[in-house]
Amino acid sequence: MLRIGRIATAIVVVLGIAWIPIMQNISGVLYEYLQSVQSYIAPPITAVFLLGIFYKRINSKGALITLIAGMIVAFIRIGLELSINNLEPGSILYSIGSANFLSFAAWFFLFCVILCLVVSWLTPAPSEAQIQGLTFGTLSEEQKLANRSSYNFWDIAFSLLVIGLVAYVMISFTG
Repeated sequence: MLRIGRIATAIVVVLGIAWIPIMQNISGVLYEYLQSVQSYIAPPITAVFLLGIFYKRINSKGALITLIAGMIVAFIRIGLELSINNLEPGSILYSIGSANFLSFAAWFFLFCVILCLVVSWLTPAPSEAQIQGLTFGTLSEEQKLANRSSYNFWDIAFSLLVIGLVAYVMISFTG
């Protein structure tokens, strides 16, 4: 296991070093780069996760197709962003490659939600036995009671404290 850990660490370090030139082409600011890359990764995962929790009709085929399509779109977007200087201004590819990463993430999320819904509607729904207890609509009363008893006042208080600290930091940096 130690040897595998060392090999994996070496591979990650080499890939990280190889990624530096790509990172510089996307953005010269590390924080902006991280947010930009996050806007390529998060929308498909978030769409599948939220739909899986809140809508019991979502199935594995819809989720898988959404995640695969999301990865393909992310690679296309990175490619377009890296080759923006070679694209003709005004073209659709230029527009996609030069769009603000936050706007791109919002539209990408909407695309992923629609794709997941359409594929799930066009394929067989999961059986009630498969999704029992996995979505809000399929929780039993015992599961709801167990959930309510799994946290106490201090958990809520510390959660609110963390939310308050995050809000303070966000306001401090934007103000």
